[in-house]
Amino acid sequence: MNTVFDDFKNAWQRPNNAVAQLIIINVIVFVGLFVISLLRFVGLEQVSIFIQKQFIIPSDVSEFLFRPWTAITYAFNHDGIMHILFNMLALYWFGKVFTDFLGSQKLINLYVIGALAGALAFLFLYTLIPSLGYGMMVGASGAIIAIVIATATFLPDYRFYLLFFGPVKIIYIAIFYIFISLYGLLSGDNVGGNLAHLAGALVGFVYAKQLQKGNELGTWVFKFMTFIKNLSKPRPKIKVTHRNKTKSTKTTKKSGKSNVSQDEIDTILDKISEKGYESLTKEEKEKLFNASKK
Repeated sequence: MNTVFDDFKNAWQRPNNAVAQLIIINVIVFVGLFVISLLRFVGLEQVSIFIQKQFIIPSDVSEFLFRPWTAITYAFNHDGIMHILFNMLALYWFGKVFTDFLGSQKLINLYVIGALAGALAFLFLYTLIPSLGYGMMVGASGAIIAIVIATATFLPDYRFYLLFFGPVKIIYIAIFYIFISLYGLLSGDNVGGNLAHLAGALVGFVYAKQLQKGNELGTWVFKFMTFIKNLSKPRPKIKVTHRNKTKSTKTTKKSGKSNVSQDEIDTILDKISEKGYESLTKEEKEKLFNASKK
């Protein structure tokens, strides 16, 4: 219990803690939008509606083009307590297993890709079948099912201990998720949402299979996040000066690792920013230490 509490208490201080970070963001958005919805009681209903629309993806493509960010933001919004509760429980259980084996950055990558896949499937369905009318979608289910399926693809025999059922292989839980979404789609119940779930499931499977082959489909997510971070926060610099030729040659013979380029230092600093100091290899720590002495 203390470990769970620590995960959330130190969400942005502890390395490899993307599960807690994503859950906290979802909860903050949920509570924030609820508070904003109360503005209608003080005569600010239009303000409330405007803000809430930024976290809802519309089925009308022409409307979506004016709010393209909703392809991601909808996946941090939920329609009611039970909706967010079950999604966050699934994210915590499966996300912890995922990050234990693959790390936090890949979890974030897949969350984003799963959300985008769900958004595209939703828009495609309503464009293909105009008779469905106008619809809107919120919820992290597509992104979370992507994580569920990817985890089950990597570790099909991993077992969860479920109340009343005992140990159950994760692959069977994943199949159950797919079955429920497929049944809902075919029965006409929340067709847009259930198609988004299935799109997320497909992406999770493909992501896992490609990762097993050494291909990381989410590299672009990490690069984009790094770009945004660099815009909002100046990159720390370590001043590297050059000693005279004789002294430098002597130092190089002694350690063989003293001459470190600024590009190497920047790469190491980026790694610390993303995964923490403890993620560095012994060689990287030594390079950073040697550069700091110059």
